[in-house]
This record gives sequence, structure tokens and C-alpha cells, in this order.
Amino acid sequence: MVSLLFYLRKYKKDRVGRSTIYIRITVNGRRSEFSTGRKIYPNTWDATNGKVLGFSQKVRQLNSQLMKIRTDLFRHADKLKDKGRPLTAVSLKNSYLGVDKPSKMLLEIFQEHNERVEKLVGKDFAPGTAERYKTAKSHLAEYLQNELRKKDIPVVDVDHSFISGFEYYLKTKRKCSHNTAIKYVVNFKKIIRIAYANGWIKTDPFANWKARLKTVEREFLTDEELQRLMDHPFTNERLEHVRDCFVFCCFTGLAYADVKKLTHDDFVIGIDGDLWINTKRTKTKTKSNIPVLPTALMILEKYEHSPLLADKKVLPVLTNQKMNAYLKEIADLSGINKHLTTHLARHTFATTVTLSNGVSIESVSKMLGHKSLRTTQHYAKILNRKVSEDMQLLKKKLSFQEKVKSKNA
Repeated sequence: MVSLLFYLRKYKKDRVGRSTIYIRITVNGRRSEFSTGRKIYPNTWDATNGKVLGFSQKVRQLNSQLMKIRTDLFRHADKLKDKGRPLTAVSLKNSYLGVDKPSKMLLEIFQEHNERVEKLVGKDFAPGTAERYKTAKSHLAEYLQNELRKKDIPVVDVDHSFISGFEYYLKTKRKCSHNTAIKYVVNFKKIIRIAYANGWIKTDPFANWKARLKTVEREFLTDEELQRLMDHPFTNERLEHVRDCFVFCCFTGLAYADVKKLTHDDFVIGIDGDLWINTKRTKTKTKSNIPVLPTALMILEKYEHSPLLADKKVLPVLTNQKMNAYLKEIADLSGINKHLTTHLARHTFATTVTLSNGVSIESVSKMLGHKSLRTTQHYAKILNRKVSEDMQLLKKKLSFQEKVKSKNA
């Protein structure tokens, strides 16, 4: 006879006053117990029914998790009986927790995942995605070595405290920005979800962890800055090539990875009889159909017979690292007080080149290859703020004019 009871250890609380929910297994009068890993405030616990009081989504989710633990324990009890193995409180607990089997190691799972991703690059994953997972694993290995003095740990040892510690390590020791740290933790989260889906862990330590990214204001070039960049004469040919590739992106909205792989095969004659770019985004695999504007066409013609090109490529694009290094120098020489990167060109296309000139947000979204209009709407918010700033200046100007009229009256 198997009996299960959830209870709260009220005498043992954490720093914020929460107690851990435990489950007691009783089989033929013998007991065994273990922590569910869930913590709640004691005044929200219904001891009679063994559940958390409340109606919020968080409470419903927690009660659902407790119900799953109960169901899984009975399922393990049935398995032990079916296999003819002894059913005791301890054997049932060990079967549920998986301690009767060798535990999968965290970095081992991460490495297996990364190897699968590497084999699917170009099919299901972009090269950049594979590289980010490699970096995330590297940071995790450093965290284990430097902070815990371990080369690897069983995946069952990962808990909320471990996750918070990893996030803190990324922000402090690795000097990652908030958003960068969160993205690495999200990469790590996928590994834990794989472990959970495979039954290597019984609870999801990420259940109470939320990825909260901070809104980052995206920079872009104004009309005046873009014109200044195009007009500036460069004596260094390499700088001129980089400037031209950057300006091409400003007038096409192509990301670095997309312009680097751009070949003659990606150009078609559109329904209007003009030249169009018809390509798939490297990042999302979505289609981008972009009319080639006059400035972009001039740059294409400039490099039409360049000896710098190979394999049907249309522009002399360097590595992203070198491009960004040269763009910093180009910004200084052009008198542009902004951090120029290859991706800033894409932002400039969305704001200064298209939306500011009355192109609909739906058309801009399609040209940028966004999967959701919501992604494109961020640029509209930037423009709304610019409108607000311009109107504030207008109000001050009109207010000044009214004061002058009053004095002269």
C-alpha cells in the first residue's frame, strides 16, 4: 500500500521567509521523504489538502507540478511491481529520483547538443547560432571551474541557486551586459529542458526563472549623417570598400551575414521592371524581397568588374570583426559621433531610409524579412519619439515667438 503526503517544513525558512515543500512516501508503514524543490510562504499552504492556496497562474502551475510528482510516483510504483523489483519507500524514492542509475553529466549533455547543432548548420541552424552555443558552454565550464572548483556536475545538481549564480558570474566576472548574460542563460536553459524531456531530471529548475531583457535603444544614422558618410572622400581603398558595403546595407536593409553571401543569383527583375534582391535571411530563413534603390545600384555597378570579387559575389565584404573595426575609423574620419556597426546599417534602412519617408511598416517588415510585425514596430516607436522631440522644439519656438509679439504689442 503506497501513501503519499505533501507537507511543509515550516521551521526551516530561506532569507525571504519561504519554506520548502516535501513529499513523504509511506509503503507498508515504512517512510521515506525528499524535497520537491518548491518553496512557498507558509501562510499560503493548505495542509489538509496538500496544496498551495490561491488562483494565480503561478499557484496553478505549482499545484499542477505537485500533482505531476504524485502521478509520477504512482507510475514508478507500478513499474517496480511490473519488473518484480522490491517496492519499498526507499526503492520508490530512488526510482523516481533516478539515483539507482548513473546520472548524466551537465557539460556532457551540452557537448552532445552542440555536436548535433554543428551537423545541422546550414539546414536547421545558422553558423552564428552554433557559435553562441559553443560560447555558452565555454562560459558554463568556466563557471563550474572558477566558482565551484569542478570540471563537471550531474545535471540533477542544477537548481535555481546554480542558475542565479551562473547569471551573476556572467555579469560580474565575464563583464557581460544584462541582455547578453540573459541570452547565454537561455542557451543553457535549452540544455536543461533536454534533460527534463529525457527524464534525466525530475523537476525543471528553470520553473521559477524568467528571462527579462532590457529594452535597448537602437541607434541609426540621420539623413544628414548618412549623406556626410557618402560624401566623405577616403584615400584608403579598404576604408572606401567598407564604407560602400555599409551604405549598401543602409539602402537594402540586409544584415551582415546576408550581404556577405549575396551573389548574382540573388537578383531578379521585379514586376515593375526594376532590379530586386530576392534572398533568404541567414538568421531566420524567411524571404526578403527588396527593390534595389538608386544608391545601392550605383554601388553594385561600381564593383561590377572588381578583381576583389569571387564566386559570383557582388561586393567585397570583409569579416564582420574587420568591418566593425574599420567602421569605427570611418565614423571618426566622417565626424559621426555614433558607434557604427554593420547592424546599425539595417536600423538606418528601417528608420531613416524607409519609415521616415512614408513607406508602410508592413512593407518594411517584409523587406527586412521579419517573421512578426511586432519586431518592426520597435523602429516605429523610435520614430514616434523623434516626432515628439521635434514637436517639443517646435513648441518652444512658437512660445518664444508669442513672447516676442507680446513685448512688441
